[in-house]
Amino acid sequence: MPETTFTREQIQAFAQLSPFELKDKFIQIAQAAQADESGQKDKSQTQMLNAGRGNPNWVATGPREAFFALGYFALSESRRVWTADNLGGMPELPGSGARFDTFVRQHPDLPGIDLLQRCVEYGVERFGFDKDAFLHELTDSTIGDNYPVPDRILTHTEQVVRGYLADEMFDGRPPAGTLSLFATEGGTAAMCYIFDSLTKNGILRKGDRIALMVPVFTPYIEIPELDTYDFDVVTVQASLFAETGVREWRYPAEEVEKLADPSVRLVCVVNPSNPPSLALSERVTDQIKDIVAGPNPNLLIVTDDVYGTFVEGFRSLAADLPRNTLLVYSYSKHYGCTGHRLGVIGLHDDNVVDGMIANLPEAEKDRLRKRYGTLSLEPEKIRFIDRLVADSRQVALNHTAGLSLPQQVMMTLFSLFDLLDEGQAYKEKIRGIVRRRLGLLLEGARMKIAHDPERAGYYVELDLLAEGERVHGRDFADFLERNYEPVDPLFRLAEQTGVVLLNGGGFDGPEWSVRVSLANLDDLDYLKIGHHLRAIFNDYAEEWKAARA
Repeated sequence: MPETTFTREQIQAFAQLSPFELKDKFIQIAQAAQADESGQKDKSQTQMLNAGRGNPNWVATGPREAFFALGYFALSESRRVWTADNLGGMPELPGSGARFDTFVRQHPDLPGIDLLQRCVEYGVERFGFDKDAFLHELTDSTIGDNYPVPDRILTHTEQVVRGYLADEMFDGRPPAGTLSLFATEGGTAAMCYIFDSLTKNGILRKGDRIALMVPVFTPYIEIPELDTYDFDVVTVQASLFAETGVREWRYPAEEVEKLADPSVRLVCVVNPSNPPSLALSERVTDQIKDIVAGPNPNLLIVTDDVYGTFVEGFRSLAADLPRNTLLVYSYSKHYGCTGHRLGVIGLHDDNVVDGMIANLPEAEKDRLRKRYGTLSLEPEKIRFIDRLVADSRQVALNHTAGLSLPQQVMMTLFSLFDLLDEGQAYKEKIRGIVRRRLGLLLEGARMKIAHDPERAGYYVELDLLAEGERVHGRDFADFLERNYEPVDPLFRLAEQTGVVLLNGGGFDGPEWSVRVSLANLDDLDYLKIGHHLRAIFNDYAEEWKAARA
C-alpha cells in the first residue's frame, strides 16, 4: 500500500485534536476513500469500519419490552382517573398493586408483561416494598406528570439501583452503611457535576494537584486543563510490560506511590480502564487502601466503573474505600442505551467530603451558607450529595432538579432485569461477544497481548511501537519514530482501508498505541480490521527494509 497523502506537518496539526474530534476527521477520510474515480461507491474495496466510538451494537430488549408494557398499564391508570378523548388524569396510589395484578391477568399476550410482573415481584420481595407505593411510583413516573420527588433520585429507584450496584459493582459484598445516589444524565453529566461541586464547595481550588491513572477516558484529561480548574495534574502511568513488546497495562508500585503525597487532593480512575479495559489488580487496590490508611487519609477518589459488569467478580474501589470514593456508573454500555443517558453518582453517607466541608474556614462556611441559604434554614447541614443536585441546577432551580422520571423508570427496570436469571444470562452473552471479537481482531492482526483474567475486553489498546520492537527489534522501532508521526498509521488505515480507530496518545497512553472498540461492529469486521492493521504494519516493515538496503 502507498503512504498516506497527508504531509507530516498536516498530521502533526491534526494530532493536536481530542481523539474523538480526530475520529471525525478519520471518518471523513474513510468516507472519501469509499468513492472511486468515477464518484461511485465501491464498498467491496473500502467499506468503512468505524471501531472508534464505544456505543455497543447490542441492546437489551427484555427490559425495554417491560417498559413498554408498563406504559400501557400507566395509561390505563391515567384514563381510570379521567377520560375525555386524549385527556387523562394523574394515576392514583391506593389499590394500584391490585389493579396491576388484574391488568397482568387481562393482558397475558402483551409483550413484556411477564418480565414486568417478575420485576415488580422481585422488587417487592427483595427490598420489602409496599406494592401500591412501588407501582404508583412506576406508573406516575412513566406518565411523567410530576417533577422528580425526591429530586436526587426516586425512593424506590434508589433502593433498586443500590441493590444492583451491590451485586454488580461490589461483588455482592457492599460496605457497611448506606450508599446515597444521585441519578444523572449519564456518566458524562456525573463527571461534570462532581468537578463543579467539589470546586464550588471549596474542596478543590484552581491550581490544586490531582492525579489521573492513565491511560484514561479523554474528558478526565481535558476537564482539569480548563481555565475553570487549571489543576496541577500528576499522572500514574500503567507502564509495566509482561515481556518485550507486550504491555501489561498495569501500574508499578512506584507509580501508585505518587498518591501518597498529601498534596494530591483527588485521583480519577476508570475501572476497568479505558482504553486498556482492565480492572484494577488487588495489589494496586491494596496499595491505595494503605495510602488512605496512612499518609493521605483525605485523598478523594473518583472511580468511573461503567465497564465493571464485563469482569467476573468485579469489585469497585467504592466498596473497599467507601469514605473516600465518589462512584460514577452508567448503564449505557451494558444495556446498549447510550441514548437514554442513564447514570448515577454514589457517595457513602459516612464520607470525607462532608467532613472537609465541616472543617472549612469560617469565611468559606459563610460563603456556602449564602450559596445554599435559600434551600434550608440550616444550609451547613446540606450533605455534599444533595449539594451536587442543587449545583446541577445553579441552586436557584433546585426545585426542578432531577433526572427525567421515565428515564429513572428505565433505570429501575434495567437494574431489576439484571437481578433476575434472565439478566445474568444476558450479561454472560455480552461478555462472550466482546471476548469473541477480541480473539478475531488478534487473529487478523497477529499481535500479542498479555493474558489477564481481569480483562473486560470492551476495548483493547495495541501499542504498535512495542509490537514493532517485539517482531523486528529496536532498530525498526527507532525507524518508525524518526520517520513518522505516531498517528500516521491511523491516517493510513482510514485512507487506504476505511478503518477508523482512535489514537491511544489522546488517552494519555503510549503515543504509538491505538484504541479499538470491540463493541460496535459485527464479529467478522474485527477479523478484517486485524488484517488491515497487519497490512499497514507490514508496509512500514517493507519501508524500513528498503531504507536499510
